[in-house]
Amino acid sequence: MELFMKSSSLWGLEIYLFCLFIVLSNINGVFASHNIFLDLQSSRAISVKNVHRTGFHFQPPKYWINDPNAPMYYNGVYHLFYQYNPKGSVWGNIVWAHSVSKDLINWIHLEPAIYPSKKFDKYGAWSGSATILPNNKPVILYTGVVDSHDSQVQNYAIPANLSDPFLRKWIKPNNNPLIVPDNSINKTKFRDPTTAWMGQDGLWRIVIGSMRKHRGMALLYRSRDFIKWAKAQHPLHSSPHTGNWECPDFFPVSLKNTNGLDASYRGKNVKYVLKNSLDVNRFEYYTIGMYDTKKDRYIPDNNSIDGSKGLRLDYGNFYASKSFYDPMKNRRIVWGWTNESDVLPDDEIKKGWAGIQAIPRKVWLDPSGKQLIQWPIEELETLRKQKIIQLNNKKLSKGEMFEVKGISASQADIEVSFSFSSLNKAEQFDPKWADLYAQDVCAIKGSTIQGGLGPFGLVTLASKNLEEYTPVFFRVFKAQKNYKVLMCSDARRSTMRQNEAMYKPSFAGYVDVDLVDTKKLSLRSLIDNSVVESFGAGGKTCITSRVYPTLAIHNNAHLFVFNNGSETITIETLNAWSMDVPKMH
Repeated sequence: MELFMKSSSLWGLEIYLFCLFIVLSNINGVFASHNIFLDLQSSRAISVKNVHRTGFHFQPPKYWINDPNAPMYYNGVYHLFYQYNPKGSVWGNIVWAHSVSKDLINWIHLEPAIYPSKKFDKYGAWSGSATILPNNKPVILYTGVVDSHDSQVQNYAIPANLSDPFLRKWIKPNNNPLIVPDNSINKTKFRDPTTAWMGQDGLWRIVIGSMRKHRGMALLYRSRDFIKWAKAQHPLHSSPHTGNWECPDFFPVSLKNTNGLDASYRGKNVKYVLKNSLDVNRFEYYTIGMYDTKKDRYIPDNNSIDGSKGLRLDYGNFYASKSFYDPMKNRRIVWGWTNESDVLPDDEIKKGWAGIQAIPRKVWLDPSGKQLIQWPIEELETLRKQKIIQLNNKKLSKGEMFEVKGISASQADIEVSFSFSSLNKAEQFDPKWADLYAQDVCAIKGSTIQGGLGPFGLVTLASKNLEEYTPVFFRVFKAQKNYKVLMCSDARRSTMRQNEAMYKPSFAGYVDVDLVDTKKLSLRSLIDNSVVESFGAGGKTCITSRVYPTLAIHNNAHLFVFNNGSETITIETLNAWSMDVPKMH
């Protein structure tokens, strides 16, 4: 296993890539934000290239997509609205595309539900949410852009025909806009209304993302009839030095079980989650805390941090997420957008498409009450084809790796459980790393750097001779008072393609687990041609990476399991499946 052995050439490459990563991480927003290319917004695709197109993730037949809008379940049908450019593969000409499904896996694409057409959204119909009103009537709230300066207002739309099971047509009533920002609000930072919830006083409430100076804000509005809205004197929550808050999401979670709760739930034994997408660096974070219904204030728990150093739904390429309550299966589901990382607009034009939605995830509160757990919805398992139970209780010594054969390694679902007999060989955690992001530590301690307890994990989308590969792995450190588990999804060697602008970060997050008693770690990775979506420790830490191999594509992709630590690792179980392609109409 020469690739995972330390060498002077690899060390030089590690230094170069780490420096490049630091530069790129400082301009992360450039790669994820909605860059405006007026000359390319309507450049239609001559053909759609399928080399890196996903097989079982959601994406339309062609062109650009971004934020998932207003997912909802209504009368037996799941609806997904999303931001879409019907004329090209870069951001622009945005409409609310609309797709429906019975199972969140197989989809029917419909005509757009909302597109700019009135003075209250002439310059844009941006993100929003759906709410099911009494008498089972759905309504959409969305942000309209009213001028060329990006001044924003909040509008609503309703179905034209409630008897249509797919709700194909939507009406934007002439009494829009419902909410216009007052003089205290930055009109260009006033967007993405949440799903509404009703308080004990019978008033509806929504949150709108905003910013005042450097302070991110979740502005609170109330209404008795869903038409006339009044801004509260204070925001639901705000935090300094966090910049503009986009795509806020506010919902209750149960302290008792994994069931989801409706946004208007008013029972006991709950905590609340406030998630925000940070415009300043394109990271998402969330806090867990208490909702004081009398004061209409959200108070994060003491161990819940606002800002980029806080908890994230996903520590990789995942943004503008939106959750909804699914009454059919009594669960809360979150969708998230994962954009392209090949960066240059010409790449999207040539491919004929850009952007996918991550696999929808069930989300619930960890028994500790300190964080959320996420796991791919159970319906995804219907796409599993032949099952390969590769092995049980196989030991991996330092430097060992083996190939998982018998599946399509470019389109697969892998679950593996690792164990180890001792923590004694865990490396010391350098106190200097305490102020770094986890992905900075991963850039320093990559999969090729030999360790004590780890690195061990999967090598995904690998070429035969390992010229290309994306490792997903754990590394255990000994800190002053406990053990720290680093989980990485490292794209730095994912492609041989020479493109200095390509974003290939060493995404990473820490996993909050107690290894003293169990000495076990689990990993699940969903591999789909140009995306590796991974779930560590049963969904405590999630990382999504976009990668663009040139050799490890389709039947030429390989999958390995490796250990590059001195502590012997036992693979207790490894199950792997090739994944089928869902039906898209």
